[in-house]
Amino acid sequence: MNGYPSPRSAWYVVGVLTFVYIFSFIDRQILNLMVGPIRRDLDISDTGMSLLMGFSFAVFYTLFGIPLGRMADTQSRRTIIAAGFALWSLFTAGCGVVRNFAGMLLMRMGVGVGEASLSPAAYSLITDYFPPHRRATAMGVYGMGIYIGSGMAFLLGGLVTGFATKQESWNLPLIGATRGWQLIFFAVGLPGLALAMLMYTVREPIRRGLKKGGSRLPLREVAAYIRENKTTFLCHNFGISLLSFSSYGSAAWIPTFFVRVHGWSAARTGIIYGLIVMTFGALGIAAGGRFADFLAERGYRDANFRVAFLVSLIWMPTGIAYLLVPDPVWAMALLAPTVFTVAAPFGIAPAAITQIMPNQMRGQAGAIYLFVNNLIGLGLGPTAVAIVTDYVFHDDSKVGYSLLIVGVTAHVLSAIIWRIGLKPYVRSLDRLKTYTEAHG
Repeated sequence: MNGYPSPRSAWYVVGVLTFVYIFSFIDRQILNLMVGPIRRDLDISDTGMSLLMGFSFAVFYTLFGIPLGRMADTQSRRTIIAAGFALWSLFTAGCGVVRNFAGMLLMRMGVGVGEASLSPAAYSLITDYFPPHRRATAMGVYGMGIYIGSGMAFLLGGLVTGFATKQESWNLPLIGATRGWQLIFFAVGLPGLALAMLMYTVREPIRRGLKKGGSRLPLREVAAYIRENKTTFLCHNFGISLLSFSSYGSAAWIPTFFVRVHGWSAARTGIIYGLIVMTFGALGIAAGGRFADFLAERGYRDANFRVAFLVSLIWMPTGIAYLLVPDPVWAMALLAPTVFTVAAPFGIAPAAITQIMPNQMRGQAGAIYLFVNNLIGLGLGPTAVAIVTDYVFHDDSKVGYSLLIVGVTAHVLSAIIWRIGLKPYVRSLDRLKTYTEAHG
């Protein structure tokens, strides 16, 4: 009873959760390749578009994330995820029927509410299925869903954009005249309503390291534990949020960069960039987790923070160069190592935070991490790039320089914060051991 589930069962669960995560990122990121037609039909600026891509989603994702994370610490995690999957799929499909900016804003808020159910519960499940020295790898594989899903969003968006150029609109039963970009929302949203039931093939594992009694902890006890580890929490949450700020900002505007600066079509950009994100992003996040576990097995207790610090800096050469080279083919080639590097910390980060938390606080700690990460990264990253373009350069063609300013600033600050957090993280690991011995 005290042993972990079999590796076969554990990796099946990771596979299911990764599949669900892929769908969440397809639904989340699908707007990024359709900036042109949506701007045209909704009559909005780059800044208005960025609110749809990031802020409207992120605010509701973060607001609902903490209560849903608290539920994940005591309630059925698979049911929470299944209900959320169905909800965000419904709202994604709803984006295909709206006819104005306000309607799209409302639907994107609904997508954010649904997706808030997933990762806190998923982190908690994975932590109970895997021993500590395998969790970063497992989290990295789960995190591959970010890049497979984002890449598929760009790829599908590129294919649909190419298809849509052949016909202005379609007449659908009950809906009427429908644009090409609206069709893709139906295509990616509706299947999720049925696929949500896949979560019921996952078994709830034994919750490990529970406080005696196994009941929900008072919020004041959770808050006290977080305060005791505040330096670790601050360095972790803001270090990864700055990387997310750069990553989401880039993902939102790289397709537009290739259209405006290099003259590529949206279809061509989406297909090539989508394949790069799917391949190198997925490899990067898995490799980051595996490297952290490799270091941990060799005695580096700060391995999760150490790897995040290193990749914050390693990103710099190609992260700068792809925006400055004059040839678009070279720019795309340089994006491959850039995407690989920027992806690496996003499997490590949830492993790092769950590693220092008692079981009954893991869902809440994961939700707080996602709250900060998505509010800063997804909520502000795309908008920061748009604001620099609209209000500093006053020139749509300068979007590449906006990406450069936002990316370099974020990575430098992130590296400094991760470096500060190395020793506090080790102290937090020691505090968890003391807490578990006292309350186990």
